[in-house]
Amino acid sequence: MQYDFFAPQRIVFGWGRRVEVGELARDLGQRAFLISGSRTLEANGELAAVINACHQAGVDCQHVATITHEPIVADVDSAVAELQQLEATANDVLIAVGGGSAIDLAKACSAMLTNSDGDSVQDYLEGVGRGLKVAAAPLPLLAIPTTAGTGTEATKNAVISNFDPPFKKSLRSNLMVPKIVLVDPELGASMPPSTTAYTGMDAITQLIESYISARAKPIPQALCAHGLELAIPAIAAAVEEGTQREARERMAHAALLSGMAVANSGLGFAHGVAPALGVHLNVPHGLACAVMLPTALRVNRDVRLAEIAQLGRLFA
Repeated sequence: MQYDFFAPQRIVFGWGRRVEVGELARDLGQRAFLISGSRTLEANGELAAVINACHQAGVDCQHVATITHEPIVADVDSAVAELQQLEATANDVLIAVGGGSAIDLAKACSAMLTNSDGDSVQDYLEGVGRGLKVAAAPLPLLAIPTTAGTGTEATKNAVISNFDPPFKKSLRSNLMVPKIVLVDPELGASMPPSTTAYTGMDAITQLIESYISARAKPIPQALCAHGLELAIPAIAAAVEEGTQREARERMAHAALLSGMAVANSGLGFAHGVAPALGVHLNVPHGLACAVMLPTALRVNRDVRLAEIAQLGRLFA
């Protein structure tokens, strides 16, 4: 048996631990550039708290971008141009605070700042670009998820979309796994029920698909099994009572584990179809995954029956 396993260098997990962001940023760079998601983070003071914590730790921190939708090529190219004007270097750190969109934007920016063979991030995207590879180590990234779904805080890719022509593709490299992941489940307590449900089903779908993947490996399968044990009993409670601490902690942990599994075992049918539903029909990604999961299990039943049966026994 042979396999490699990719994961962030450090994972910091716990309710309220976002107060440690300044010290963590100081370990990675001299200056910090902040990319954020939902504008709610700014309205409720969370972004100011991150900036203040960095300043108190002796790290200059500047907010450079906010994204409230899935990142498109133009978003990445624009943010990279701004960071270049600010002379961001490998001695600096990017901080991403938000859902999968903010973290994916930051991951793409960190890679493009040190890989400049192309004219656009599109040149590096799988299937639609020029086949360019991320060869140089990206800027260090501190990822702070505020949703519990994509697990992108622990993966080696960033999903980038476009409208003309329409596509949703990955920028991928083993070098793109964030250096430090700070998971504070309290940040997810204000998520609306629909977002909680969609992101939660994204994580559950990832855990199932990674477990039954033809590329499944022992460590990711163990992570998937534990992640499902956490998420399946908790998702309804997280949706119905968003401030329930245990439910939020379980879902945040499950999402993190799903990202680690995806980075090493890949995904399957449901995630293969979901991007097309998002690009062409504007279906939220997690909802698309939830809709496609039963069909994906039926399609894979004959070829991955043993693995599906193992999951069935776990939750019988």
